[in-house]
Amino acid sequence: MHLIIDGYNLLHVSFSSPHVNSVQLQWERDRLIDQLSTYQKLKSCEITVIFDGWQGGWSTEKRERKKGIELIFSKLGEKADEVIKRLVREKGSGAIVITSDREVSKFAEKMDVAVISSDQFREKIEQSEFNVDKIFEEEEGGGFKRKGPSRRLSKKEKRKKAALKKL
Repeated sequence: MHLIIDGYNLLHVSFSSPHVNSVQLQWERDRLIDQLSTYQKLKSCEITVIFDGWQGGWSTEKRERKKGIELIFSKLGEKADEVIKRLVREKGSGAIVITSDREVSKFAEKMDVAVISSDQFREKIEQSEFNVDKIFEEEEGGGFKRKGPSRRLSKKEKRKKAALKKL
């Protein structure tokens, strides 16, 4: 299992204030990397986190490894979304994309790659820190009993459910 994470998208889920300075942002990134490193040890999966560098980054894409997590900073003029799409093409259906970005989600789903929202994954990380095994018990049927083929999950829903079980 390979998790491809939209870094700032996941960070913004936990921001209490939309305005943070560069020191706070670096602290938040380091904190996220610590959490993901702990999660990686529990779940033994590969994790790649992509951060935007398009406004103030380097002239080339920057890659580094920190605490077992692969970090990618997109190059100047390139958004993280483009890097994520490239990785989805490379990794294929063996990957799971963590993002709440609609464009990236739609692209990944077209490539038969499971997509988990940043909110859901943030909850999963927080719960894993407390060693809670099951938090995503999906309620099937929505309160009423359906009959026939309509009660089957769509392919998209099946991929998402399978990905959530792996997390």
